[in-house]
Amino acid sequence: MTAPPSATLASVLFVCVHNAGRSQMAAGFLDHLAGDRVEVRSAGSLPGDQVNPAAVEAMSEVGIDISAATPKILTTEAVEASDYVITMGCGDACPVFPGKIYLDWALDDPAGRGVEAVRPIRDEIKSRVEALVAEIDAKPDAKPEAKPEA
Repeated sequence: MTAPPSATLASVLFVCVHNAGRSQMAAGFLDHLAGDRVEVRSAGSLPGDQVNPAAVEAMSEVGIDISAATPKILTTEAVEASDYVITMGCGDACPVFPGKIYLDWALDDPAGRGVEAVRPIRDEIKSRVEALVAEIDAKPDAKPEAKPEA
């Protein structure tokens, strides 16, 4: 018996303007680090035509393939379906719904930069995603035996 994903998994939406660099790298790391424990989405307020080739190359260097990813438009439905909404420079483009956790990660935009400049951005994203996974894993509802008193 399998429950629907939204009933059993935390859901994370990464948002940046073009959905071509930062949000794609973050989604790649979260998918790699959390596997099927977390539902991963990414989107952009003005999605680009393709994922930034330097981001694809930088992720490939650490064994994560995001070459098949495609930029997607940010929708109200994607935000509404997510537990965490992590923005990376999309400003006020993200709709706000009660009960969601909103985080804004101030990260340099890798657009137009070579892989040398993208590596430090990639590494910062990895650190933040690792902290996010730890936070999600520590949530009381992820471990029913650890629920705090109300």
